[in-house]
Amino acid sequence: MAAWSEDRDFHVGAVIVGEAHEVRASGYNGLPRGVSDADEARFDRASGEKFHWIEHAERNAIYNAARAGTAIAGCTIYVNRFPCADCARAIIQSGIVRVVCPARPEFDGALDHSFEVSERMLLEAGVALTTVA
Repeated sequence: MAAWSEDRDFHVGAVIVGEAHEVRASGYNGLPRGVSDADEARFDRASGEKFHWIEHAERNAIYNAARAGTAIAGCTIYVNRFPCADCARAIIQSGIVRVVCPARPEFDGALDHSFEVSERMLLEAGVALTTVA
């Protein structure tokens, strides 16, 4: 899933699974449907431009479930990067009850505070957080 990512910096994928371990939805970092990837400036992290254009894998998976009419309340999301605060809010609001991901990066620059807030929100909301290597 992460290999499909259009993000030039991080190839992130997410899979949402139900209680019987069936895949309910998936997503990866990329531009919204129908938006061109021809303009390289849209992927520039240093200027922050990419943060306006790229949708994160976790939210893409949640949106894909909604688009398909697939229920994800009570599900687990597996993702190969720690969720940012925006994604944590979406995870909480969608009813996902468990996140399986690598540990929060200690030094990421632009997203350091976002990761801190994300971890606090997930734990405070009662979302189980399982970190893997």
